[in-house]
Amino acid sequence: MASHKIALLPGDGIGTEVVNEGVRVLKALAKRQRGLRFDFTRYPWGSDYYHKTGRMAPENFLDKLAEADTILLGAVGRPDIPDHITLQQLLLPIRRAFDLYINLRPIILLEGLESPLKGYGPGDIDMLCFRENTEGEYSPAGGRHYQGFPAEVAIQNVIFTRMGCERIITAAFEAALGRKKKHVTNITKSNAQGYTLVLWDEVFDEIAARPRYKKIGTGKFLVDAAALEFVRRPEIFDVVVASNLFADILTDLGAGIVGGLGIAPSANTGDAGYPGFFEPVHGSAPDIMGKGIANPVATIFAVSMMLEYLGEGRAAKRVDTAVCEHLAGGRRTGDLGGDATTRQAANDIIKRL
Repeated sequence: MASHKIALLPGDGIGTEVVNEGVRVLKALAKRQRGLRFDFTRYPWGSDYYHKTGRMAPENFLDKLAEADTILLGAVGRPDIPDHITLQQLLLPIRRAFDLYINLRPIILLEGLESPLKGYGPGDIDMLCFRENTEGEYSPAGGRHYQGFPAEVAIQNVIFTRMGCERIITAAFEAALGRKKKHVTNITKSNAQGYTLVLWDEVFDEIAARPRYKKIGTGKFLVDAAALEFVRRPEIFDVVVASNLFADILTDLGAGIVGGLGIAPSANTGDAGYPGFFEPVHGSAPDIMGKGIANPVATIFAVSMMLEYLGEGRAAKRVDTAVCEHLAGGRRTGDLGGDATTRQAANDIIKRL
């Protein structure tokens, strides 16, 4: 009986709290489903490690993570460390080194959740967002010159490659083939970014013209217009594909219209043979750290996505069903109008497995 090797990166703030509940769900599954086993390795990397060593993780941390089948991450960041340090020394190196070019974020209005948008009910909002995850606006290219002087200059180079555009857009079209609406929306800003996103648009049009995708409808919005339409007409979106920065922003907005960041998961995957990693979209939330009130749903949904990635479709379905039942009528945390603690909400999900 094979055991899936899972690297745990609880990180900072509420990250530890929600990852602990995700592990409890996996252990409960292993007891209920024959042939399902997990081997966990927990790594204490993050802000505390930084204050002890001057680094967010040891120099060989990527080698250690590469030994796992997959990675479950909680959250990274704390007010006493600049955000660019926490991001550039832990999360982004994993995505780049392991070539995890797909960041997948579902945005679904589920039963039991109330959208702030008037007139929308369960199933009326159902998007699958593909975020390019390794280049674009987050490319680690540039520098600062004459720091501290009046002539100081900061340069951030934005890098788009044909290969990078092609593979994320192709992944979006492949996903659309299996969906009811069979539609892909391209989010861009090529009217202002006349080199990088013109290339992106050209690649999108080339892929859309492939015979394999002749049944897939397409649309295009500039990112500012897309933000408007996410709020005004979210039902028109099915599969959405966008660059690193634009999709990062729009998917937080998307989470806001279907119940909040407490229920929003994400998957980081690629095809280079390295482990993917799975995480809630929310941050470390230091304001509620240690209070036991963080919503574990986003992490447990991320666990479901991780199980699907591991080829455990049956287990993934069980987790999805349990979480949906919890949201529809279970004991929920305060951000969803309930009074449950983190542990109580997870207990409610576990009993529904």
